[in-house]
Amino acid sequence: MADPGREIPDWLAWAREIQALAQTGLAFSRNVHEEERNRRLMALAAEMTGACGGLDEASLLDRLLVQKGYATPKVDVRGAAVRDGRILLVREASDGRWCLPGGWADVGDSPVGAVVREIREESGFDVRTTKVAGVFDANRDGRPLELFHAFKIIFLCEITGGEATPSHETPEVAFFPPDAPPPLSRNRTHPRHLAEIKRHLADAARMTYFE
Repeated sequence: MADPGREIPDWLAWAREIQALAQTGLAFSRNVHEEERNRRLMALAAEMTGACGGLDEASLLDRLLVQKGYATPKVDVRGAAVRDGRILLVREASDGRWCLPGGWADVGDSPVGAVVREIREESGFDVRTTKVAGVFDANRDGRPLELFHAFKIIFLCEITGGEATPSHETPEVAFFPPDAPPPLSRNRTHPRHLAEIKRHLADAARMTYFE
């Protein structure tokens, strides 16, 4: 069910693969020579991304070297909670735009536990998850220069308590019609995510979307 119209530049795909190979290689290096080769591969990934993406190579390399172990995609969880036909969104302090509440899942979290916690922390509402609306390739929309590969899981949620409570990361909390959202923080929530949520709200039997 993937959308073939969404593409990333070749150089970014190559840089991601080099980074992943280098990270995994560092995790399993057997001697100093293998470690040096993999560190050079990591540096090449940072140089490629910096040169093609207009980013600082040194800070990129620092970010890459922090990643340890076998390279796997990161997981971003988001919750779609609806009240009176309007969907809960939060405004991100980092860019002033709006998104579904959520974020990176922490180590030790279950997916459900992560999204419930994120929604409470970012919006003040308590929720119960009812369905996975979709599993998306997070890098295909809105975050074209993000080096790390990530999956985005969007849950449909039912509000069970709490009240709108802004946080230092999300200074505004509000409900909007799915068809008329405010300016979106597209690296977090893309219009197609809202479109998929709307389809599920219109058809309770709709199957989970996945890519």
